[in-house]
Amino acid sequence: MIRDTLSVEAGDVRLAVYVSGPRDAQPVVLVHGYPDSAAVWEPVRAQLDTRYRVISYDVRGAGSSDAPHSRSAYRLERLAADLAAVADATCGGRPFHLVGHDWGSIQSWEAVTDPAFKGRIASYTSISGPCLDHASLNLHGDKGRPDAPVVPDESAQEQRRHPAAKRPFGSGLRQTLKSWYIFFFHLPLLPELVWRAGGARMWPLWLRLTERVRPARDPSQLRNALNGLNLYRANFIDKLLRPRARHAHAPVQFIVPLRDRYVGPELSLGLESWLGPYSRTEIDAGHWVVLREPERIAACIERFVERHGADRAGMAPTPAPVNARAAGV
Repeated sequence: MIRDTLSVEAGDVRLAVYVSGPRDAQPVVLVHGYPDSAAVWEPVRAQLDTRYRVISYDVRGAGSSDAPHSRSAYRLERLAADLAAVADATCGGRPFHLVGHDWGSIQSWEAVTDPAFKGRIASYTSISGPCLDHASLNLHGDKGRPDAPVVPDESAQEQRRHPAAKRPFGSGLRQTLKSWYIFFFHLPLLPELVWRAGGARMWPLWLRLTERVRPARDPSQLRNALNGLNLYRANFIDKLLRPRARHAHAPVQFIVPLRDRYVGPELSLGLESWLGPYSRTEIDAGHWVVLREPERIAACIERFVERHGADRAGMAPTPAPVNARAAGV
């Protein structure tokens, strides 16, 4: 399938956007994490773009997209505005299905819980990236109102073996230990030094040893890593101190890798009050499952997309201006 490249204006930056698949098919937007670029989605794209219009983009500061100069330009509301610009340029007024991995999932929660996006997002699949507001509110002891159940995805054998449950005692401590890198990334200068001194060059080896994947070399790896530190520094402390009550307006599916070194499965439990009924599928995999098992991830996405078709009745399109410079869309 031919992949088109667009340049989309999003406020203070231009974003590199990649589109493939039938023009009249349901749109699926893929948002990558840290320290990746949109290239991390290519194995999943290959599984989806025969049936769907698949859209990915390099988030601000990564890949071929522009990098803003200020740290505040990486705040979640700016990242949500980037998603809106990409959707305007590629989907027009059609609702789209949203999929996020790692930081792509963290930033996508901003749109999924923003009433301005209501009716535009047909479904949301989150992989290894919690909503910072929900995680912080849980730490503060505010779980909201328990009024809706988790809906296990019974089509997945892994979920039947590991049914959704309440957060186990001690899960907060385990997640804190998993999140050591967040504290490290907030240190001045040292994270940049580590990335420049060989961290970026050794990143493929780290993935090979810890995730058993062999990613293609990313020429923007150092740039992704350095600029992406602003994602952590612009958002984590603010959300820890000032979390907001955020309710999802679209159906939510969690894909939960049980061997994730960075995000514990407990972070996708106990969210009924914020999400309503939601689906949750646990799989025996590591954090970069999008690279190691793209067929399985694509199958989970496809099941959820078909269950929540964007063109169903009641999903009124939201006309929006197109602000893009490209051919073939």
